[in-house]
Amino acid sequence: MSASIRAYAPILFGFLLASSPWALSAEEHTSAAWPSFQNGGSCLIPGNSLPQKWSSTENIAWKAEIEGYGQSTPIVTGDQIIVTSTSGPNKENYHLAAFQLGTGEKLWQKDFKNPSPIENTSYVSRAAPSPIADGTGYIVYYEGGIVVAVEQDGKIRWERNLVEDYGPISSRHGLSSSLEQTDDHVFVWVERSEEPYLAALNKKDGTTAWKVPGLGSTAWSSPRLIPVGDQMHLVCSSSGKIAGFDPKTGDRLWDFDQIANNTTCTPMPLGDGKFLIGASDGRGEAAATTDGTSNGVIQISKQDDGSYAADFAWQAAKAKSSFGSPIAADGKAWFVNRSGVLFGVDLATGEQTSSARLAAGGMWATPIQQGNVLYIFGSKGTTELIDATSGKSIGENALWVNEEEPEPAEGGRRGEDGTSSGEIVYAAVPVGSCLLIRTGNMLYAIQEDTTK
Repeated sequence: MSASIRAYAPILFGFLLASSPWALSAEEHTSAAWPSFQNGGSCLIPGNSLPQKWSSTENIAWKAEIEGYGQSTPIVTGDQIIVTSTSGPNKENYHLAAFQLGTGEKLWQKDFKNPSPIENTSYVSRAAPSPIADGTGYIVYYEGGIVVAVEQDGKIRWERNLVEDYGPISSRHGLSSSLEQTDDHVFVWVERSEEPYLAALNKKDGTTAWKVPGLGSTAWSSPRLIPVGDQMHLVCSSSGKIAGFDPKTGDRLWDFDQIANNTTCTPMPLGDGKFLIGASDGRGEAAATTDGTSNGVIQISKQDDGSYAADFAWQAAKAKSSFGSPIAADGKAWFVNRSGVLFGVDLATGEQTSSARLAAGGMWATPIQQGNVLYIFGSKGTTELIDATSGKSIGENALWVNEEEPEPAEGGRRGEDGTSSGEIVYAAVPVGSCLLIRTGNMLYAIQEDTTK
């Protein structure tokens, strides 16, 4: 976890019920924090405490129902889990709920009206942007154009309606970019069909610090702060384009266009101006203009004249991604393609070290690694455990029993209520010795029962 992200983890408030057989230790509970989407790009988890065996009936600490449907990653601080969702035939309603980490009890919920209603189907994003936590509470962004800051008890500090301020939001399949932050600003990326923009809002009152044009191409990825020398670049990746911005001013520092189909994967920081990028096979999009694929490591470099440029440090020979971003851990990069094939790649050279077809299938959720175990959260509910040295499977855990039916396009079929008719795993969050897995309308807490 980067220092800039650690600084936003709020102080512990409350304790778990000591009588629970799945209760976290006092040390785990005090340090519990997953304050943003992908933990700021750090998916290597310290320790060796996460569960490695569970099923629909084994090691489930609790389950909690989420009102409506959502695709965002839960965030965790202290004893609270924060989850967003949407409901209504036209996504008229947005929801922000807090659940207690130890029991799954809903602590509070706030509801907001969507200023950009659109038919609630599996072909548009549904509460996809993930919120962030900072020292005062939480900041939440919904793809319909609402940004809200709340305190830890749910009291609203400020609210912005971006549609009123900057016009209607329309985008192919909706928006899903999560929030990024510094000490003073929260960054909102609205890559809409017309006049896309990137904006920095003051965290104290929600006013706009700066607003600049977006990239002008399809994107469901999220902005990410990448350290370059002694400063940060705010990097945004959209189909065929990646750009770096000065987070203090919004000035565009560099552009890179030797890439294609990089619509969904978020840049993952590697240090020293480098980041890992993923791209899929594409669906009717133009082929990459570079040799090899569009998956690899990109290096940002300062030029002799003081400007910046970006280029591939290496490109993978075969590895490709899909909805889930690749991750880097212990000298390796891991990619999962649309067909559920896992590729291991040497992080320094780009040389492929392993490949295997996963029983878990394709994924939406970002993988994590703890110790020598890589967790791949398949979208259909099976999590596969991989030996990070060999790249071979060492275990499978099915959260529910899947029926024999093809996976719905874009993550689910539309039911009468506008929600998916089948569960899809969208995110997984490690908290001490507990794993939180989020589907469209359910939150699962997985932890080994130490009393047995």
